[in-house]
Amino acid sequence: MKIEFKKVPTTPKEFINEFSSVKIEGTFCKMSPSLVKIEAKLVGEIPIVCSRCGEEHTISLNDELNFLLSDGIYKSNSDSDELVIEVEESLIDFDEILESEISSIQSDYYICQKCEDGDFVEKEY
Repeated sequence: MKIEFKKVPTTPKEFINEFSSVKIEGTFCKMSPSLVKIEAKLVGEIPIVCSRCGEEHTISLNDELNFLLSDGIYKSNSDSDELVIEVEESLIDFDEILESEISSIQSDYYICQKCEDGDFVEKEY
């Protein structure tokens, strides 16, 4: 789903977007002429590779996502802890946001339960 930045309403609008077996569901609304706020939940299951043993596992997602989208380069006026994603060409692409979140989770450092329990021995050469 794509929407032009200028067409985003000032009142929260609901959205649902799916990719593979993951779904993002929540609301978005315009906070200023150049900022859009997204409050959503990421649910589903994704494959992830253990960083230690290299085995693939499936993890369940149930994460809250709260961030801002900026139309172009974002210049902060405060010491806000909010995550700001800069949007190019004044077009919000919810498919791209979802795929990016999944890629970010999959590229994170993950240790499976087997390795956590100590069944894996690292070798030094």
